Amino acid sequence: MPPALQHPARLVPLAFLLAIALGTILLMLPISRAGEGSAPFLVALFTATSAVCVTGLIVVDTPTYFSPFGQVVILLLFQIGGLGIMSGATLLGLLVSRRLSLSTRLIAQAETRSLALGDVTAILKLVLLVTVGVELVTAGLLALRLRHAYQEPWGEALWHGLFQAVSAFSNAGFSTYSDSLMGFARDPLILGPIMLSVVLGGIGFPVLHDLRREPRRPGRWSVHSKITLLGTGALLLGGMLAVLLYEWGNPATLGALDPASRVLGAAFHSVMTRSGGFNATDVGQMRPETLTISYGLMLIGGGSAGTAGGIKVTTFLVLGLVIWAEIRGEPDVTAFRRRISRDVQRQALTVVLLAVGLVGTGTLILLSVSDFPLERVVFEIISAAATVGLSTGITPDLPPAGQVVIVVLMFVGRVGTITVATGLALRSKRSPYRYPEERPIVG
Repeated sequence: MPPALQHPARLVPLAFLLAIALGTILLMLPISRAGEGSAPFLVALFTATSAVCVTGLIVVDTPTYFSPFGQVVILLLFQIGGLGIMSGATLLGLLVSRRLSLSTRLIAQAETRSLALGDVTAILKLVLLVTVGVELVTAGLLALRLRHAYQEPWGEALWHGLFQAVSAFSNAGFSTYSDSLMGFARDPLILGPIMLSVVLGGIGFPVLHDLRREPRRPGRWSVHSKITLLGTGALLLGGMLAVLLYEWGNPATLGALDPASRVLGAAFHSVMTRSGGFNATDVGQMRPETLTISYGLMLIGGGSAGTAGGIKVTTFLVLGLVIWAEIRGEPDVTAFRRRISRDVQRQALTVVLLAVGLVGTGTLILLSVSDFPLERVVFEIISAAATVGLSTGITPDLPPAGQVVIVVLMFVGRVGTITVATGLALRSKRSPYRYPEERPIVG
């Protein structure tokens, strides 16, 4: 392999591009389509990109447009995408730590207590075991519920359960039901396992590693795990309460349900905006206030080194801690009695500004090539860039140019944050000199 391609910041995008290309070819085969002929190139490309990048946006109805063979291809694509993202991010994180000095690596290892510096094979085995374990348990629970409560034949129940389970843990958002999960809006035994699987897949492998090693000793968890868990809990609860506030009386969404189902629906939407992509209510009928709240939840996303998208919870909270320290006039940014390195602060700022620039540019282009209102375009752009997969229903009606914009955003949104953050860490160095300091006026 050429040395230029051996850099991890190039290897990850290349691997995703190859998977997307292979998926596009397979989905264009006549055997992949339920009807006559084969899928057009743009439909196959869009679907393959959405699956590999575990997004879930679709331009055709998955269960009716694609044959069982095509649906299996889609499942394999988002399974590979999910596993590749977790293992790839973990390996890149290990590579970053190995580029530091020995003393710094030892300090970092003692500080994080999450990723060992040695046996990469053992780490990847754990990723694989957690993935397969959660998916099989979720699939079993769903299949049993579908068989006994909805009278689906065992074959269909097992297939629907497996597809939804893998899609949930991968945070892919694809479904074998035409209305996603709206038919189960009142069923906690369907929505509950899917929500849990989405959270476990999107919370990030380093956090799962900490929870596995020290399940009853939170004091020994890394600062990363503490920030991720605290932020995830706060955002999930806050999102649920906000959805309840604005959608409680909306007859087109939660207002048509009983009170318990309204709470379930609000919790489900809050979890899905963190990159899950399923919907149990009609997102296109939600109030503008709910869509605006969803913008923020989708953009933040889930945990690092997991299957979720967005700028990540830790990135968002690190910047919040920077602001809090600045307001209080403190020289150091701290969390849980630990200083946050200035390099991490700069990386967080860079990731956020790049994400905002990506969303802004995508919104401007999509407004230029389509006639949809601003709030729906912004929702679609953020959902694509943060690889969430929720939609107000405009995806299939976008012009070809608009669909190409979404394809690019899904790809950049999935691989961009990892490669940019890692690339910054790989290029970190100490300059042998410093320029004279000057203080521009800020604010």
